[in-house]
Amino acid sequence: MHRGKGMKFVGDSRVLAPESRKPMLPKDYSEYPGKTEAFWPNFLLKEWMVGAVFLVGFLCLTVAHPAPLERIADPTDTSYIPLPDWYFLFLYQLLKYSFASGPYTIVGAMIIPGLAFGGLLLAPFLDRGPERRARKRPLATGFMLLALAAIVFLTWQSVSTHDWAAAERQGKIVPKADINKADPGYEVFKAQGCINCHGENLQGGAGAPSLIGTGLSADEVSKIAKDGKGKMPAGIFKGNDQQLKQLSDFISGLGKK
Repeated sequence: MHRGKGMKFVGDSRVLAPESRKPMLPKDYSEYPGKTEAFWPNFLLKEWMVGAVFLVGFLCLTVAHPAPLERIADPTDTSYIPLPDWYFLFLYQLLKYSFASGPYTIVGAMIIPGLAFGGLLLAPFLDRGPERRARKRPLATGFMLLALAAIVFLTWQSVSTHDWAAAERQGKIVPKADINKADPGYEVFKAQGCINCHGENLQGGAGAPSLIGTGLSADEVSKIAKDGKGKMPAGIFKGNDQQLKQLSDFISGLGKK
């Protein structure tokens, strides 16, 4: 470059010929023994093997302890208490506390879970340090242990406080029977308000048992109607003797072949 003569630039646009290019070979990891490995097939094969072990174990568990079946869902049964699957029990338990239920349901249903899962999604962006040892990452480790402890505690609380006996009664599969709703006994059943607890088809509900296939005689049904049994108090039946006989004959005959 000479003063006053300006500047000149020369570019090199040469491109290597295809035959001179080096083939794309995987990196040689022999220089880092035990520290890293090829993703395919080494690492991926290990992941598949671990996943296969857990899958076989899960399948064995489902065969040994099959999921219990309940009766067909009845949208008119407002007394039924639904229970979510085990992995959502901690959220179910959270909605039982006063600060996350009632007028504050939005807190337990949206805000708290949203903050927790949002923090989990943002964790890789918030903690970008190269250190991988848990003891040298106190904040990340602490939050992880806190979340794990909260999930375990809430799940345990949900299981221990749930009324499993009532849930079994509610979901019990009961036999069906063809109900003659023109029968005088059914008319008495409706008139005396029995339908409010035992259901329109006598399938049970609101804590009351099913009246189909009870195996009770007409005299036993009559005695229970007058004197009560369990949660059913005495004195509910207000009809006369003829109506009581019609009702007891009707209920005792349900489910019989």
